[in-house]
Amino acid sequence: MIKPHNEDPTGKKEQVRAMFDAIARRYDLLNHLLSMNIDRRWRARVVRAVKHQAPRRVLDLATGTGDLAIAVARALPEAEVTGMDLSPEMLRIGREKVAERFPGRPFPMLEGDAEELPFADASFEAVTCAFGVRNFEYLTRGLEEMHRVLTPGGGIYILEFSMPSQRNLLGRLYRFYFKSVLPAIGRLVSKDARAYTYLPESVGEFPYGERFCRLLAEAGFRSPQAHRLTGGIATVYTATRP
Repeated sequence: MIKPHNEDPTGKKEQVRAMFDAIARRYDLLNHLLSMNIDRRWRARVVRAVKHQAPRRVLDLATGTGDLAIAVARALPEAEVTGMDLSPEMLRIGREKVAERFPGRPFPMLEGDAEELPFADASFEAVTCAFGVRNFEYLTRGLEEMHRVLTPGGGIYILEFSMPSQRNLLGRLYRFYFKSVLPAIGRLVSKDARAYTYLPESVGEFPYGERFCRLLAEAGFRSPQAHRLTGGIATVYTATRP
């Protein structure tokens, strides 16, 4: 298991919380800068899929500063959207963004653990998560919790980094950028020497593609699919609860 600080005996969950608390103030800037704003288009792909389902209750896990939850709420003005994250500092920024964009609209941004969700069974018609599942301490447990809180027929929409093939030029260039350039820029802007080294390590360890689809099926989801974006730099996974 890759942790932000492998030499630290504390659990991954605690380390992830501390890491995101530390970089929260610069997180949005770095996200858009390091992805050259492609991350906005990736989220838009998720939002289109969620909008097609037209759920009335949506849970966005690892919501961070709320970018995906906000985009879903804009696309579905009648939906009840709830965000949840481990990091209080990320949530503080997210709540400010939500209050500015949706004054008066109920829009909970809750601190909590995706592996122990404080919701009853079948509470939501859709669950989303952008760039968060690879940070789960126990991935299988997190997927099982998503399945539990979904209504029958509800959909799951997960956006996560993946690794393009080394057999083409894009794949080779991306791997160089991801492992060498991105950590250097991240350290410079965030002042956190480890956060943006952990990122490529955690992506390299993540069971992306068909392996993740198998995990979704094992967690009880039906018809898991992987939709590769930008040559495989990121992937959107979709599935439904029977």
